[in-house]
Amino acid sequence: MTADVYTGKHRREGALGVPAQAPAWSMAGRLLAAQVVVIAKEPYPGRVKTRLTPPFTPVQAAELAAASLSDTLAAVAQATVARRVLALEGTPGRWLPSGFDVIGQRGHGLDERIAWALADARVTLPLPVVLIGMDTPQVTPGLLAAAAGPLVDKTADATFGLAEDGGFWLLGLREVDPGLILGVPMSQPDTGRKQLARLQQAGLRVTMLPELTDLDTVREAERVAAVTPGSRFAACLARLRAPAERAVAATW
Repeated sequence: MTADVYTGKHRREGALGVPAQAPAWSMAGRLLAAQVVVIAKEPYPGRVKTRLTPPFTPVQAAELAAASLSDTLAAVAQATVARRVLALEGTPGRWLPSGFDVIGQRGHGLDERIAWALADARVTLPLPVVLIGMDTPQVTPGLLAAAAGPLVDKTADATFGLAEDGGFWLLGLREVDPGLILGVPMSQPDTGRKQLARLQQAGLRVTMLPELTDLDTVREAERVAAVTPGSRFAACLARLRAPAERAVAATW
């Protein structure tokens, strides 16, 4: 079955003070009739990647978060989908490329924020939604297309990517129902399994995506950098680690 393509129009709000831009689909050819949402925090020191401190300072951890977010947004910008959305806690910065709609997050726990980000994207454009976070800078446009495709051609009701730490890095839905996410305990070693079980118990056909490392710790950061040579994240990690490595070498 051939996936649908998108040739329509959608409403752009210019949310959070970001000026409305020409829709991404208007500057491209035939695109998958789906949208990708990145749920993220503004990379502000002390509020992001706190598990990286120590050894990094809060400012350095924020730099790593910004690099991870930039790589993620760059991959989404290249994805062959009709719409790209950033569901943001905070204020957009220079790291935000063109071609994204920006919406604010709402809710308290992460389950609520994910559920309402999916719902808010869907209500303004009734197309399948794929949601990812800012902690997998190794994501590629190909992986995003693989997540959107089954939803568009209706061979799956959901697409899902488990993370190595027990969470999940991607959730795609053909039809958005907040009840599929609300109440799932987040940031637990079994969050991914419980979220997958919720989808399956609802009778959804789920297509699985490859498992990825979701970076939270220094060891995970090193693993992600190793598989993304040339990325902003790998370059940032190398730059921040260089002074410490020089200091150790000086003691030999």
